[in-house]
Amino acid sequence: MSIQDIIEGKKQWRAHVARVKALPPDYQIVYKEMQKYLFKVGPISLPDGPLLPGIVDFFEEGVAGGKGVVELIGTDVAAFCDELVKDSPTYADIYQASINAEPGTDEK
Repeated sequence: MSIQDIIEGKKQWRAHVARVKALPPDYQIVYKEMQKYLFKVGPISLPDGPLLPGIVDFFEEGVAGGKGVVELIGTDVAAFCDELVKDSPTYADIYQASINAEPGTDEK
């Protein structure tokens, strides 16, 4: 990764953060909770993938349509996030596979 790639990545991230800050406060709160959750359990491709920008796109459409954030995603942020990443390999999957691959462990 070159310096130019790093600079471009930072520019993209700052633009993304600016879009989040332009959302209404309730959307910002939910987005931050989703982001926190996804960084803990989310897919491997989260940092450079389309998921977070896609969520912002979805939220911007909801705002434009006059919908509240709870109306869009429901009351369970974790369940909504889990549904988004259900078919994506996660760090938890890699960790589980490494545990299962360790020689000398008993599977139950």
